[in-house]
Amino acid sequence: MSNFKMVAKTFAGLETILAKELQLLGAGEIKPGIRVVSFEGDKGFMYKANLALRTALRVLKPIAEFKVRSEDEFYRKIYNINWEEYFDEEDSFAIDSTVHSDKFTHSRYVTFKAKDAIVDKFRNQTGKRPNIDLRNPDVRINIRISNQLCTVSLDSSGDSLHKRGYRTQTGEAPINEVLAAGMLLHSGWDGLTDFLDPMCGSGTILIEAAMIALNIPVNINNNNFGFKKWKDWDPELYEIIEKAQLNRIRDFKDQIIGYDISAEAVEKAKENIENANLSDFIKVFKADFFQSEKFTKNHLHLVFNPPYDERLAVNILEFYQNIGNTLKQNYKGSQAWFITSEKEAMKNVGLRTSKRIKLYNGPLEARLLQYEIYEGTKKKKRKRIKRKK
Repeated sequence: MSNFKMVAKTFAGLETILAKELQLLGAGEIKPGIRVVSFEGDKGFMYKANLALRTALRVLKPIAEFKVRSEDEFYRKIYNINWEEYFDEEDSFAIDSTVHSDKFTHSRYVTFKAKDAIVDKFRNQTGKRPNIDLRNPDVRINIRISNQLCTVSLDSSGDSLHKRGYRTQTGEAPINEVLAAGMLLHSGWDGLTDFLDPMCGSGTILIEAAMIALNIPVNINNNNFGFKKWKDWDPELYEIIEKAQLNRIRDFKDQIIGYDISAEAVEKAKENIENANLSDFIKVFKADFFQSEKFTKNHLHLVFNPPYDERLAVNILEFYQNIGNTLKQNYKGSQAWFITSEKEAMKNVGLRTSKRIKLYNGPLEARLLQYEIYEGTKKKKRKRIKRKK
């Protein structure tokens, strides 16, 4: 099988993490961009990328690239693509478009124009036209116009890859699974220590942490990959790739713990954890983080998503001050990471950050903050120097 170019889409701030994931999987020609990473691999690698990439939202396979200067030229060049190579008139399709261009300013118009070109092509050649199905199409097409450059791709993922299949219960403003995995990988979580999410909500960060620790292919329960409906779908090759990924699962003997002050959130988290078949590895308790203490003598890794201002019935500045006080007094020998968009409140934590990483939590610009909570004091006492008289 020959290699071809692919593009993995992600969130802003996760490009370097996704590039590293691709490198570890064995991709070639890796080039990070803005919210995307391009790479090369064969059909088997495309299957593996969809199964195993934790921080990818979609994996696209470009099939055409050309310059467009007018709407008529766009229609003509979309029409001229050999669509019959990819699907038939009995199949359904959908189009997603993004535009960054002075000439083409409305993505919906680009979608309609491309749809017309594809439908006209089939109707003129076969007398029949394929149907549009926005929910569950046989083929999902991605069109991106940047200035005058148009790239047409097939979406090999189908649904967004953040839909892992385990989350049936959610709390208020649940964190996206891809963002949760990206936070964990940014934090250096490798499954070699004890782990705590002290404000776990519906359990997304806990589940992603366990899958990293166990090296479970993150989309192993996804049965709706887009490539499974393609003309060149190879179920035997997929089975080989899937088995190889499952054989890489490892054991985990440390503790992954979650707390939440809400009994309802704890029950939702437990249900999602059970759906992910991870109940043997994750324990969740109803507990107030501010009244808690470090549960292990070993180094502890914390990653969490504190509730945002609109979800709190308390003083936000005081809340963040309590986070800092609890970490400082009760969690010595720990490394804590949390994400927040509360720029003023983060000053009230009262601890010095080791790292600040810009990420986006939905539409909110946020920071992923790292705090090293040392045993005792970090600073070594200076020796007194006796002055000569």
